[in-house]
Amino acid sequence: MTEQQLPQPVELPVEERTGHGRLSTQLVRFVLTGGLSAVVDFGLLNLLMLLGLGHSPAKALSFVAGTTTAYLINRRWTFRAEPSTRRFVAVVLLYAATFALQVGLFTLLYPWLDGLGLAELWVRVVAFVIAQGVATAVNFVVQRAVIFRLR
Repeated sequence: MTEQQLPQPVELPVEERTGHGRLSTQLVRFVLTGGLSAVVDFGLLNLLMLLGLGHSPAKALSFVAGTTTAYLINRRWTFRAEPSTRRFVAVVLLYAATFALQVGLFTLLYPWLDGLGLAELWVRVVAFVIAQGVATAVNFVVQRAVIFRLR
């Protein structure tokens, strides 16, 4: 065979060669998106509680606002996926499960932390961070491995 007849190696982008770039890029974007969504969630939680809504209904409403923000940004920026009905239904089901997990954890932690004698703001912050952290981990794993999996 001459040199022209030999198959030429295909040069893959660094991200695909290492196998780490795509995951790390997605993880960074997911965390940044989560940070923005947490600001929406926590800001609305505080506003609603300031307006007199109880901690559980306020958390439920703020969760919906925060996760809607996260989904819209993650679909387009983090996972760069086209919209689809199947994907949307999968995300709704995931967020329903995450909703129960996050609001449930917040609802359990809030009175327990309050009973420790912490200032009310600290009770809110600690309960929020723990519930948000667990929900974020579950969301990333399920979205990356199932909903927006690599093709």
